[in-house]
Amino acid sequence: MNEDSNSHAFDIAIIGSGASGLNIVLNMPADARIALLSKGLLEGGSTDWAQGGIAAVLDEEDSVQAHIDDTLIAGAGLCDEAAVRFVVENGADAIHHLASLGVGFTRQPSLEENGAGDQAPYHLTREGGHSHRRVVHSADATGKAVERTLAGRAREHPGLTIFEDHTAIDLIHATGADGSRGRCVGFYALDQHRGQVVSFAARVVVIATGGASKVYLYTSNPDSNSGDGIAMAWRAGCRAANMEFTQFHPTCLYHPAAKSFLISEAVRGEGGKLLLPDGTPFMEGFDERCELAPRDIVARAIDHEMKRLGLDCVHLDISHMPAGFIEEHFPTIHATCLEFGFDMRSAPLPVVPAAHYTCGGIVTDLAGRTDLRGLYAVGEAAYTGLHGANRMASNSLLECLVISTAAGEAIAAELFSAPEPAPLKPWDESWVRDPDEDVVVSHNWHEIRQFMWDYVGIVRTNKRLERARRRIELLRAEISEYYDNFKVGNDLLELRNLVLVADLIVRSAISRQESRGIHYTLDYPQPDETAPPRPSILVPGTYRPGNGPV
Repeated sequence: MNEDSNSHAFDIAIIGSGASGLNIVLNMPADARIALLSKGLLEGGSTDWAQGGIAAVLDEEDSVQAHIDDTLIAGAGLCDEAAVRFVVENGADAIHHLASLGVGFTRQPSLEENGAGDQAPYHLTREGGHSHRRVVHSADATGKAVERTLAGRAREHPGLTIFEDHTAIDLIHATGADGSRGRCVGFYALDQHRGQVVSFAARVVVIATGGASKVYLYTSNPDSNSGDGIAMAWRAGCRAANMEFTQFHPTCLYHPAAKSFLISEAVRGEGGKLLLPDGTPFMEGFDERCELAPRDIVARAIDHEMKRLGLDCVHLDISHMPAGFIEEHFPTIHATCLEFGFDMRSAPLPVVPAAHYTCGGIVTDLAGRTDLRGLYAVGEAAYTGLHGANRMASNSLLECLVISTAAGEAIAAELFSAPEPAPLKPWDESWVRDPDEDVVVSHNWHEIRQFMWDYVGIVRTNKRLERARRRIELLRAEISEYYDNFKVGNDLLELRNLVLVADLIVRSAISRQESRGIHYTLDYPQPDETAPPRPSILVPGTYRPGNGPV
């Protein structure tokens, strides 16, 4: 790497610093030169925000088959059963590995008090869609515990260079002798501090950028989740799948300053009840599992009641549980709610749904390989087939750990046989100028997120989707022109990716003429039983606006 230039060369370059990206680092040989890019600070991604836990079969009364069956049911017929089995079967090993690295999972309190300590069984919670208690956790801040532990271990790798405040722009791929796309050889990224675009050449590139929930006005995700990796891979020619399935978390704190702070599903798992403002419970009228129904059912029920009664929110009440139980099991949620004036020990919490998880993404195999040689994708940016039409609670961290371990092993096996990184063509901005109307970016940004919330949200219709599609066509042209003529900044890069991801979501939603899992449309309120359910796979270059995939 040349520190005095705008070009870098590594054996492997990882875009994203959540659990998936960090776990890849831990699987690399000691002599590997590794670049790890983070759009913000190293520990600033979605993993750090995860509260509930990681689902795995750790109790003798549970079974791998039960976890598989629960996942398949939640996925509403669209899960890839081989992917489900692979991830679930490797779940316990992933948990034990994290514990060996130093992640402090919560243990059974009675045995801890008797001196068993870290030999005591894990304390397991139960969340929506699960038939058993199988969610291992670190109080109510599991993601933080995992992220901080993996980050600390990754920093010990002798070949690692960390690039914070770097936003990836586009992948670079060599053209094969036959005119094919050949192989991914690197990418361009914006150094936010210097305001300069730099290049990263690498034998292998890994996308670990997270999901795309920032495309919606209300989201439980950090600001960085703007679908960057999905958009970059699509522009490089990779397929995307199941983009219509955006999961809305049913219970985020309703407060203007809270930015949709997540109230973990574990609160409902431990007895929390959803109530109307007058104290009436309502979930029994929607599903026999009540508050423990899968997230899509709970989110639709809340959305229905809010629209039916003109409500700003509903309420989540666990105040019937002992105060000490609440403080012990939900210390982070309890403390944060107190900051906003809500005491969950004595009163219900106001909650609303918010965009939470992207179930689709870049098509990969079970070792993270994409359609482009030398390019891997792991975590929420990838589509493995695990989640199908609806992700079951706490399967996301499980997937990212299991798949990133498999990807790390595959990459390590091929790393030094891959072509040496070659110098890349410098970024050319000699013809562009400084932005003269930043209001264009901010206005388009807000417009996309607003119409996606209104037209492509929890409940959809053909008319709403067509309205969104027409707006996207106009905005893509406008944003493309702006991108071509002005120096890039972080907001512009995210906007460019957001409008593309919005397009992929709407395309997929229009093509699925049925309701299944998270995708619910009033025009087709039932699943299509005339043919076996199939994932929605989009292929670059095979779409005509207005006519859907061809």
